Amino acid sequence: MRILVINSGSSSLKYRFLASNGEVIAKGLIERVGTDVPNHRAALEAALRDIDVPTVDAVGHRVVHGGERFRDATPITPDVIATLEELTPLAPLHNPPGLEGIRASLDLLKGKPNVAVFDTAFHATLPPEAYLYALPYDLYREHGVRRYGFHGTSHAFVAREAARIVERPLETLKIVTLHLGNGASATAVKGGVSVDTSMGFTPLEGLVMGTRSGDIDPAIGLWLAERFGAAQANDILNRRSGVLGVSGVSNDLRDVHRARIDGDERALLALQVMVHRLRQYVGAYAAVLGGLDVLAFTGGVGENDAWVRAEVLRGLEFLGLRLDSNANERGAARITLGDLPAALVVPTDEEGEIARQTAAVLSRR
Repeated sequence: MRILVINSGSSSLKYRFLASNGEVIAKGLIERVGTDVPNHRAALEAALRDIDVPTVDAVGHRVVHGGERFRDATPITPDVIATLEELTPLAPLHNPPGLEGIRASLDLLKGKPNVAVFDTAFHATLPPEAYLYALPYDLYREHGVRRYGFHGTSHAFVAREAARIVERPLETLKIVTLHLGNGASATAVKGGVSVDTSMGFTPLEGLVMGTRSGDIDPAIGLWLAERFGAAQANDILNRRSGVLGVSGVSNDLRDVHRARIDGDERALLALQVMVHRLRQYVGAYAAVLGGLDVLAFTGGVGENDAWVRAEVLRGLEFLGLRLDSNANERGAARITLGDLPAALVVPTDEEGEIARQTAAVLSRR
């Protein structure tokens, strides 16, 4: 089955066309949607010029937020589209472009089955004690205020791949996956099932990210809104905080590292704050899991930043993780000494996971 994977962002459209054996037939990224490219339909039209459309068997779409309704990938129908529209308030920056990509695909690839694959679906297994906030229960029951979690396709793929690398059944392992990029999240995976995750009601909660604050005292958000207004508060927390906010340099860790090496104290501090939060979450999730077999680094930072990996691991020796400095500098798959527990570097493949889930849904039909 040949599957076209579409990831529609707020100002971009990423695509990958995969054969049944996982071979990449075509891939690309259309940027500046809404400026140089008028809309997602035009972006998809441009992408399809790179693809032999009659050979497309199905289309898989990344959808950021599936709420509580969608606990697995699902074929796209008018009812599904209507429900996704209802969920837009939960992901106002992410779901609308996803819907635009879906509508464009249904129009331009008529007759091809389309499947929605949700970032939130892998975390649908969280127990109530992990997904509920200590807020009035009616906020959950009537408005859906709860932890949903994101980056689910990445965490699912990486946990499965980690089990393959350590040659153990996934069902037997206690794994913490760290998806580290401009957006970042941690997930506790027990027996292949997500049992806790750092992102919450929105992708703002949790780890220190490129421009997002991650965990803060909720009163800070209220104070910012009262002092600067809600729109400005939202901008501060989502676009002006994180590594960029503390360092004053950049949200790109390559720039921050260059500043650190040149002696910029705030650049070093930003990295230390980020690493401290990472260690906190790994330690907390080891407690949630009742131990730790595998710590898996993935994402642009997790896969490529040996300094960050080393600094995280240097605080986790108590869990039995012993850094292999040479392996870490090489970016080897296994970067700790001994068998288990192990720290791994696992390149993620979100598009491949979307294609796999799309194929699985259609084969069940």
